[in-house]
Amino acid sequence: EPGEIEAEFAEISLRRAVLELLSYRIPDPLYLRKGNLFGHPLDCPVNLPPWLSDQDADYYANQFQETGITGALNYYRNIDTDWELLAPWWKSQIQVPVKFAMGDHDLVYTMPGVKDYIHNGGFKRNVPFLEEALVINGVSHWINEEIPDQINQLLFDFFSKFN
Repeated sequence: EPGEIEAEFAEISLRRAVLELLSYRIPDPLYLRKGNLFGHPLDCPVNLPPWLSDQDADYYANQFQETGITGALNYYRNIDTDWELLAPWWKSQIQVPVKFAMGDHDLVYTMPGVKDYIHNGGFKRNVPFLEEALVINGVSHWINEEIPDQINQLLFDFFSKFN
C-alpha cells in the first residue's frame, strides 16, 4: 500500500534505505521484512561497494531526500497494471539481434523463476535472435556501474558487428 514502505524507509532513514539498496549483493531474492527491512541491525554500518564512492552515495540519497522515493516505488506497485496494458503483445517476440548481460548477484536474477526463464528456453523463445545471455559472476544489479569497462567492451563488440 502507498505509504507503508515509505514509512519503513523513513524509520531507518531514507538515506540508509537508499545505501542498502545500492549496496545489496546477496545472491538471494530481496524480501523487505517489516521491522527488519534488510535483515541486519541498524547499528551495523552499510559497507559501500568499491564502485560507489561516499560522494556518489550521498548524491543519490540526497536526491531521494528531496523528491521522495514514492515515484520509484510506484513502478513496482504498478506491475499488475503493466501486465494488463501489455496483454495484447504477450505473444510478441523481439525480432532484432540481442545480447543480454546481468550479474549473478542481481536481485532480479535471484527472483523466483528468472534463472529458469533465462537459461531454459523461455528467454530464447521470446527473443529468437538472442545471441547470448551472459550472467557475470560476482556482479550485482548495478552492472554498468560495477564493471563499466567490461560492459562498454561488450556493447562495442556487439554493435561493431552491424557496421
